[in-house]
Amino acid sequence: MITTVDYHTGGEPFRIVTGGVPDIPGTSVLDRRENAGAVDHVRRLLCHEPRGHADMYGCFLVPADGPGADLGVLFWHKDGYSTACGHGTIALGVHAVQEGLVKADPDGETDVVVDAPSGRVRARVRCSGGKAVNVTFRNVPSFVIARAVEAGEVKADVSYGGAIYASLPASAVGLSVTPDDVPALIVHARRIKAALAGHPAARHPGDDRLSGVYGVIFHDELAASGADLHQRNVTVFADGEVDRSPCGSGTAARLALLAEEYGHAVRLTHDSVIGTRFTARVAGHTEHGIIPEIDGMAYRTGRHAFDLDPDDPLGTGFVLR
Repeated sequence: MITTVDYHTGGEPFRIVTGGVPDIPGTSVLDRRENAGAVDHVRRLLCHEPRGHADMYGCFLVPADGPGADLGVLFWHKDGYSTACGHGTIALGVHAVQEGLVKADPDGETDVVVDAPSGRVRARVRCSGGKAVNVTFRNVPSFVIARAVEAGEVKADVSYGGAIYASLPASAVGLSVTPDDVPALIVHARRIKAALAGHPAARHPGDDRLSGVYGVIFHDELAASGADLHQRNVTVFADGEVDRSPCGSGTAARLALLAEEYGHAVRLTHDSVIGTRFTARVAGHTEHGIIPEIDGMAYRTGRHAFDLDPDDPLGTGFVLR
């Protein structure tokens, strides 16, 4: 039996596994990501139909890398394991506070420190009357990798926000960020990602385990007043998966691009394809890049206990897309 607590952040699901998973070997979170094949049958069981769906997202909780962190995490989706997840970190903050994993101030702010494959991140959870009401996700240093990289018939900017993203206006492919255009945007995202496979811009400068374009971000400009920007985006990640939220690590990658253009005073109101919203700003900078802070909120949707009947011919499930 596999137990989970499920959340959504801005409409994007996040399934936290709370029991029934064998230990994953490794001395660090990043090592455990490399060794996650030991429990990959559980990922498939929870991601694939009939227990999940093609756009399902979730995580395994693992030991933190060292003192100062409250927990470690391996993020997963239907195609494997990602290096970062902002919407998931927001959900983990709410989960840690509401489930008592971290002692929280019932009328104040509590930091939940998380070791992810990309590094140490933080979810600052604000509570009122003992209930979580808002979360600020503080990410790893985020930075621009390359501008105007040729990706087939278009050019994209490439940046890092815990994972590597290619970013371009939806108008560059003759579309806009609307639900009706999502199927066509998925087709373009797959082509762009394939065109960038093996490109030098897809390499992380410090750790090759973080290399590879994880997602393609299409955006529409909605409004701007100086360095206060309002954009709508959709992030197509992994193999054609669509983020329903504004994408936390993708927002960090976008913010790195915008900070280079508008300066560190830039503020981004970032809407998703379904109309949910994150707000982002530059909280600081290091030699490795800006430090993004992104505001959002997660809500619990259920608690589950999943079984696999040994006689079930579908086994760990299937994906129909």
